[in-house]
Amino acid sequence: MLATLGGTLALLVGLTVMLLPLLATELSRPRDAAWGAVVLLLGLTLVTSADRLTGSPMLAVLCGGLLIARLGSEVLQSRWRMLSLEEQQRIASIERWQTSLSELFSSSTQAASVLNETGGSLLNAFKGGPKPGKSSKRWVRAETENAAEPPSAVEPTIEPTVVASFDEVEELIEASSPQAG
Repeated sequence: MLATLGGTLALLVGLTVMLLPLLATELSRPRDAAWGAVVLLLGLTLVTSADRLTGSPMLAVLCGGLLIARLGSEVLQSRWRMLSLEEQQRIASIERWQTSLSELFSSSTQAASVLNETGGSLLNAFKGGPKPGKSSKRWVRAETENAAEPPSAVEPTIEPTVVASFDEVEELIEASSPQAG
């Protein structure tokens, strides 16, 4: 129970850290996405392995989570103190957050549409379906100038010959082979 709760909290914190450059660019740093991914991985591990974490391993995970939370709050406080008074006031304004959230929503919808388009074309490629702009026919006859005319040379059908012995087979072979001489 405790591991699942800690894992869910770590997933939320990791997602927040990964979205920090989009939501609060003043507080973000270049490597925040990597650290956010690490916290997401920690949360995913805690949620999926909650049944195995009991006793002293769970105590170690709790202590590690508390250390990460304490160091994260120190980093956040340090970054907040580095901002000017004007930047601190701007971050606290509602308009700034509305703008940031609308930009996040816009970029998310664009990313979803690109992924949907890419997934659709990949699905067509895996299914062997027609590619955009190409014919789905496997073979196309070359067009002739007189397309209305039926083909002139129709091959006659050959009737199969039934044989009952090897002697008849040899006679057929000799009859069909070119005569030497």
